Amino acid sequence: MNALTVGARAIELDKDGFLVELNDWSADVASALAAAEDIALTAEHWEILELLRSFYAEFQLSPATRPLIKYTALKLGPEKGNSLHLNRLFKGTPAKLAAKLAGLPKPTNCL
Repeated sequence: MNALTVGARAIELDKDGFLVELNDWSADVASALAAAEDIALTAEHWEILELLRSFYAEFQLSPATRPLIKYTALKLGPEKGNSLHLNRLFKGTPAKLAAKLAGLPKPTNCL
């Protein structure tokens, strides 16, 4: 079992670096996970992470890339709901990496 230290807390991670307990997520945890991926979270990142958490609250699953793009376009407009924008923010693996940073389970069809 891997762990991420955030402040005085050790946060359990699975073998792929996703949170074991979804309730362990916080903005500080997201920032630490992003730092481990060599990403400095910007307002654009936070917008997608919050959107993903809303999607998960509504549907109880982490979206794969196509549903993520469609949902982002629906909620934030086509200039943000496209693969180029999401790939730029999340290093070419937007569904998987964004879900990890949002503290959500790995999307089921992501390797």
